[in-house]
Amino acid sequence: MFAIPLGPLRPASASAGDESAELRPLEPWQAEEFLAHMDRGREYIGEYIGLPDVVADLDSARGYLQQYADRQAADSGRLYGIWLAGTLVGGVLFRTFDAAAGTCEAGCWLEPAAVGRGLITRAARVIIDWAVVERGIHRVEWVVSSENGASVKVAERLGMTRDGVLRQSYAYRGVRHDMEVWSVLGPEWRKSRAIAADAR
Repeated sequence: MFAIPLGPLRPASASAGDESAELRPLEPWQAEEFLAHMDRGREYIGEYIGLPDVVADLDSARGYLQQYADRQAADSGRLYGIWLAGTLVGGVLFRTFDAAAGTCEAGCWLEPAAVGRGLITRAARVIIDWAVVERGIHRVEWVVSSENGASVKVAERLGMTRDGVLRQSYAYRGVRHDMEVWSVLGPEWRKSRAIAADAR
């Protein structure tokens, strides 16, 4: 199994040690670890997304991971975990992936203990880079509640453009949310990647 380093990280506090972070596939055999992670971050993660509602026990955790294993086999989605100092703390995914159409939708989640380290932005860059450079994806979308300021900031840091707002399009826990659609196009991503490489 591959593991892609995500460091060096911003420290969580002045006293934080040098913690390593990795991006790895998140698969059905890791259901117990996935459920433990979800239990630690259930309230925080569930503020804007329904993942904690779906992953309620070991069977549902295994089922969710199997769903993405099946999507990966069909080349229609992918799921990756983020490990910090050996502990699963979050993840990134392609909720949809259509290589023939050249489009996909990326997303993320993170438990509160790992917030503020730059993990999501780094992990999202890895998977978007793979989608655009290796698979030829032309348009990567990021769909987020307007209330979810942290996720909006990730879209901005990734160099995405806000395409528009789907007003009150997502009903979640009794509240209708405005959903922002952000995107980056393949040529834009390659250009920013080249600029970053030249700056090194």
